[in-house]
Amino acid sequence: MRLGNQTFGTDFILLGLFSQSKYSPFFYSLIFIIFIVALTGNGTLVLLIHSDPHLHTPMYFFIGQLSLMDMIYISITVPKMLLDQVIGIHNISAPSCGLQMFLYLTLVGAEFFLLATMAYDRYMAICHPLRYPILMNHRVCMLLTIVCWFLGSLDGFMLTPITMNFPFCNSREIQHFFCEVLALLKLSCSDTSLYETVMYMCCVLMLLIPVIVILSSYSLILFTVYRMNSATGHRKAFVTCSSHITLVILFYGAAVYNYMLPPSYHTAEKDMMVSVFYNILTPVINPVIYSVRNKDVTAALKRMLCSKLILGNFQK
Repeated sequence: MRLGNQTFGTDFILLGLFSQSKYSPFFYSLIFIIFIVALTGNGTLVLLIHSDPHLHTPMYFFIGQLSLMDMIYISITVPKMLLDQVIGIHNISAPSCGLQMFLYLTLVGAEFFLLATMAYDRYMAICHPLRYPILMNHRVCMLLTIVCWFLGSLDGFMLTPITMNFPFCNSREIQHFFCEVLALLKLSCSDTSLYETVMYMCCVLMLLIPVIVILSSYSLILFTVYRMNSATGHRKAFVTCSSHITLVILFYGAAVYNYMLPPSYHTAEKDMMVSVFYNILTPVINPVIYSVRNKDVTAALKRMLCSKLILGNFQK
């Protein structure tokens, strides 16, 4: 149905990645491998943290939540993109587009606040080690995690209905590989400048609050570590915190580019490449950062593999 220059009741078309490249089968095969690696790595990390008693600590509880978010996060966009490439149909219905947008916004928002929670956890562990088991007990960890998910869902509930209720013009082609808010707003017939300003302010708050918590936590950690006389303490604090700081820089850097830089810095191609970075690559990087460089996790993995090997030999 068409009225004036608006269209109703029609699907959107996701143009996707590498639409103009003759090497697109190779790139999509690479993304499929990355997707499988991300699911396997994060799934293994969740399983280890859940099953190994040595990893039943607040830090690993939050790492487990991060891995769970990353598994859902990459599963929201990549399977649809790969399926479209295989069957050659790039349509997505308005309800499916809205659901994808809501889940994506919820997961991004929740991860922002979870990274801040993880920084606060490291602050409590290093600066208040004697009171840490009491102040960061399991109930507190559960409450902080629920708050992260709740604040993330607020972002989804606020932005998704407004975005999806804008009237859209003749073109239904989304210059992206998923239903991203800014890409969808470019199709609107109406003036979206006020909404974009409000959305910009929301994104600033969603980023600013966690960044303040992270910077404050690590500033206090650095001050505490500086006063330590133990070289072992210095090294342990550095190893523990450097992984998290690396992840924060990668994730927040991409978010700042996408949602806080002026439109003059953006092109459809650049936006998609940045989205690939924090939608597809970050979920692969996380388990590497928290497993390969982590002696507790590698030890837990060895224990799990040894127990399965012994069990297998016993059954034979």
